[in-house]
Amino acid sequence: MTRPQRMVTDRQLDILMNRETATYERRTPRSRAVFAQAQACLLNGVPMPWMGDWGTAYPLFVDHATENRIVDLDGHTYVDFCLGDTGAMFGHSPAPTAAAVTEQVHRGITTMMPSEDALWVGRDLGQRFGLPFWQVAMTATEANRYVIRICRTLTRRPKILVFNECYHGSVDEALVHLGPDGRLALRSEYDINPGIPKDALTRVVEFNDVPALEAALAHRDVACVLAEPVMTNCGMVLPAPGYHDRLREACTRHGTYLVIDETHTLSSGPGGYTAAHGLQPDFITLGKCIAGGIPVAVYGFTADIADGINASFGRKGLSDPMGIGGTLSGNALAVKAMRATLADVATPAAFERMIKGADRMADGLDASIATHRLPWSVTRCGARAELQLIPHAPTTGSQAKAAFDWGMIYYTHLYLANRGFIITPFHNMMLVPPMATDDDIDRLVGAWDACMGEIASLAGT
Repeated sequence: MTRPQRMVTDRQLDILMNRETATYERRTPRSRAVFAQAQACLLNGVPMPWMGDWGTAYPLFVDHATENRIVDLDGHTYVDFCLGDTGAMFGHSPAPTAAAVTEQVHRGITTMMPSEDALWVGRDLGQRFGLPFWQVAMTATEANRYVIRICRTLTRRPKILVFNECYHGSVDEALVHLGPDGRLALRSEYDINPGIPKDALTRVVEFNDVPALEAALAHRDVACVLAEPVMTNCGMVLPAPGYHDRLREACTRHGTYLVIDETHTLSSGPGGYTAAHGLQPDFITLGKCIAGGIPVAVYGFTADIADGINASFGRKGLSDPMGIGGTLSGNALAVKAMRATLADVATPAAFERMIKGADRMADGLDASIATHRLPWSVTRCGARAELQLIPHAPTTGSQAKAAFDWGMIYYTHLYLANRGFIITPFHNMMLVPPMATDDDIDRLVGAWDACMGEIASLAGT
């Protein structure tokens, strides 16, 4: 299995990290002070656990964000290539979305009744993704949970199948992975969360491993395969040529529904990876950025599934027999924001600029890696790119995860932040929004190049 190739010693990396930490703490005294105050009322000083996981003694606290710029409490401006880990993929507070939200907030936020905007959204999603029927949830996690429940109801099967080191939000069944012995384990270093039933509900196989997929589905107890078309949680893992065709065929043959989670891979284009590569899923789930950052998600499905849902209810339109719904789901504010974002923000022209910018960024990073002779690589998915600390792109989640070098990841992130750039925590993912200029991109590449040069110099490459 591929392991990260550390180019510097632990002592050298500690020296670099201490230097950058000192710089960070000199620059951000207000964030440090607010973080200290927050210990009294917020668990570990943040309102959500991931906000504290930047590898720093305390996170940056944000004053405001606009387009692809973030300003912290100390007044420092950062060029943002994290974009809320996709939630703000089209930039912060896009003007059409902000205007629509401002209008709707005075016309009613939620009534638990449908709005005419929902009809427009359903039609647009159908045109983009090729599935005729759509429903609205609050988060992609929730959409995935609802789809899993529908699949279990229609197939009368208990299990789902996910890929090792996948990401589908906080769905219990997806928070497991293959341990060193090949058996299921919780996706935690300590395997200590008793709240997740790790054995009963999930089958896990490696991405791109067709024999393992076939063997798992042959049990005929899998209601659905829940898949990212490109794995994005453990770095980035691209599908092997022909893999999605084999996946679709195997699901059909074994009577298993295929669910494609496009929440991250919408970066591929207006209809996500599904439209860009001609996938034919039974369901699609999608969240995060489709309303410009306003919390909302959707799930779409085929006409046959719509008929099956109604048949399972006993009569068409029966409310909530599967426990699916939510008081705020489909609220007028979120749907208005979704309509504005889909109509005027997530446009083909915007994606063209984003993907062109991401290619410019990835080309620059590839050139710097080659110049400094580092055993690293860049993987691409539309407007998204991942710098991975291995010489060749991984083909499975296990390979990708084994290549993680947390010390190096935290150091490079802090190095970039101190020079005015934010990339995604947990790994080296970067997104390019439509308003990013060539100068924004080139300066990010320049900062990466300087960082690589220092590492290469210490390593003697």
